[in-house]
Amino acid sequence: GIDPATIHSGRSSAKRLEAWEAARSGRARLLVGTRSALFTPMPELGLIVLDEEHDASFRQQDGFRYSARDVAVKRAAELDIPVVLGSATPSLESLHNASQGRYAWHRLRERATRASLPSWRVLDMRQQRTTHGLAEPALEAIATALERDEQVMVFLNRRGYAPVLMCGSCGWHAVCESCDANLTWHRGANRLCCHHCGHQRRAPGLCPECAADALSGAGEGTQQLEEFLAGHFDGKPVYRFDRDRVSGKGVLQRQLDAVRDGGACLMVGTQMLAKGHHFPAVTLVVIVNADQALYSADYRALERMGQLMLQVAGRAGRDQLPGEVILQTHYPRHESITTLLESGYEAFAESIRADRQATVLPPFAYQALLRCDAVNKDDVRGFLH
Repeated sequence: GIDPATIHSGRSSAKRLEAWEAARSGRARLLVGTRSALFTPMPELGLIVLDEEHDASFRQQDGFRYSARDVAVKRAAELDIPVVLGSATPSLESLHNASQGRYAWHRLRERATRASLPSWRVLDMRQQRTTHGLAEPALEAIATALERDEQVMVFLNRRGYAPVLMCGSCGWHAVCESCDANLTWHRGANRLCCHHCGHQRRAPGLCPECAADALSGAGEGTQQLEEFLAGHFDGKPVYRFDRDRVSGKGVLQRQLDAVRDGGACLMVGTQMLAKGHHFPAVTLVVIVNADQALYSADYRALERMGQLMLQVAGRAGRDQLPGEVILQTHYPRHESITTLLESGYEAFAESIRADRQATVLPPFAYQALLRCDAVNKDDVRGFLH
């Protein structure tokens, strides 16, 4: 009987203002929203619930910078009301606070649907032939699931057709003029796009260095996987979930509705697919490549890899049918992977927490970020130096 007010960027300014006013006046007893909704005035606020508290999207990095999780905790503390942080893969900061007794810790040992956890199969990619990034055993498992009229999710956290456009003759590859990152090739629009700073330009027809007709994509992106799977499993619908595909109005909802109709289909997507969707007919999840996080310079990369792997895996076998997760990796015996799969997230997070403590990194220390932006790289280096 309660009609919740909703605040998020997908609503018009008028609708958002209407919801904000209803909350401020006390007429709206329940507010549902994204990170900015935490600043909405509510005169009789009695509870704050933050779902998927580990999610990096709760941190706003542009303009006014803040962490929605920290704002929620601070606001609840000042109002002396409860705050619930929910996650199957909690952040190390929250786990640290729980272990120190600052937070109460409620461990939920069953899935929401009471279904069994999916089984894991690790494919050693050093010993596999691949087609567009997918190993033969993975393709066979996909075919078997589709024959049983079940649904399959293929996860690759890299949008576009290929992460690099390069010349097979001289080795030239496309680099962003604005920030020096590699440009991702979007073949459908024939564009080169920087996923760091947003710079775009048309893809060349010939190599700018040697003028050879030898340009091709290196590596795989979600567009390439979608194209390959649609041809390989002819007659089975393939839905792509990434920022490029679902940016149009209503596209995301139409694709979700099509999947939830229950027929055999394939989903290809980025971390957008990991965010709490309930697809009862999904029995198989294939994680194409998680290796890039294993040796990253970002000290949070391992934590995010573990969170993402388990969140994606959680889409399999959520109803009555058993689920399976296939992990493709070149490092099947990596300590972090074996700990995560054999001992669970809690042990995995504890091992990373011990490493952070030994190296005096958050949550055992604070950090300040000094950031500089300029057109000329030398200006940036000079200023920061």
